[in-house]
Amino acid sequence: MKKISILGSTGSIGTQALDVVRNNKDKFKIEALAVNTSIETLKNQIIEFRPEVVAVYNEEKSNELKKILPKEVNVDIYSGMEGLKVIASLESVDIVLTALVGMIGLVPTLEAIKHRKTIALANKETFVTAGSLVMNEAKKMGVNILPVDSEHSAIFQCLNGESNKEIEKIILTASGGPFRNKTKEQLINVTKNEALKHPNWSMGRKISIDSATLMNKGLEVIEAKWLFEVDSSDIDVLVHPQSIVHSMVQFIDGSVIAQLGNPDMKLPIQYALSYPNRIYNDYERLDLAKISSLTFEKADTNTFPCLKLAYDSLEKGGTYATVLNAANEILVSEFLNDKIKFYDIPMYIEKALEKHSSIEEPTLEEILYIDDWSRKFIKESIK
Repeated sequence: MKKISILGSTGSIGTQALDVVRNNKDKFKIEALAVNTSIETLKNQIIEFRPEVVAVYNEEKSNELKKILPKEVNVDIYSGMEGLKVIASLESVDIVLTALVGMIGLVPTLEAIKHRKTIALANKETFVTAGSLVMNEAKKMGVNILPVDSEHSAIFQCLNGESNKEIEKIILTASGGPFRNKTKEQLINVTKNEALKHPNWSMGRKISIDSATLMNKGLEVIEAKWLFEVDSSDIDVLVHPQSIVHSMVQFIDGSVIAQLGNPDMKLPIQYALSYPNRIYNDYERLDLAKISSLTFEKADTNTFPCLKLAYDSLEKGGTYATVLNAANEILVSEFLNDKIKFYDIPMYIEKALEKHSSIEEPTLEEILYIDDWSRKFIKESIK
């Protein structure tokens, strides 16, 4: 039985991971859970799954959790970044699912690697901000990093039994989000509610906005570069509105292998948790005859400049991607709070990238400093 820690247990990925565990109680046990602030949901998770340890990043909310838990529930409660690091490094844990949203996931992921835990990675910002550092540490400690994003899980499955040296091209698929085939003029005044209406996937608010701007796909391009050790020029993005082909790999002999499935995040989550084995589930099966047709088109980087900014940051190297990610996190939050417009997101990201002086081989401390600088720059710029 695998013992699991989940960082971000109340978010979209975390709750779906708990669904997987709930359906496979003979194979998985929840050892630890961590959240940012959502203590009511965490309370219910504690009562159901009875973890040994939990952490709440927000210290005030951590204290509140202690008051609302039933007296008969016995669980150790930690707070702050040190609490997240505890959850990531418990001796009894086999696999750590990092599903926190944003830069907050980097330090606990590195802590899990330090303690030689297998990582099920759903926090793409970890690779975007510190890809070189994370991969070097994982290799040094002999740690497996198993992708949870549907696209990277697809590539990982396509490469099963293959050599990375035989990759000619990685093809990431994108649904196109809620604004596929829209023009710039049509998107100037779109609202957050329109941007949150993803046509195929059920996701959290931040990633839904990233999908609408295509920044999510840009972050995935950067993540793919580090996970699969390829150049940015070897990664293509195709818009595939049916979200059935989750990604493809083209090999040096011209063969293309694709992974297909219904748009259900529980599938890649289950694969990461059960790897190297597959386990049965009763999820809806893919019916290609019913779907009838699958279509593909090139991504429009003119209408969706965030994707191009991600490619540019990756090609420039150093800490440009750190700036890109931090700026985007702040700007998405401001958009969700109705403080800025849709196209202000790429505009201010570009300003931050132009202002930035990159560091080629950054340490963790330098990455955290650049992340902080980018956030402050954006906040000052949009006042």
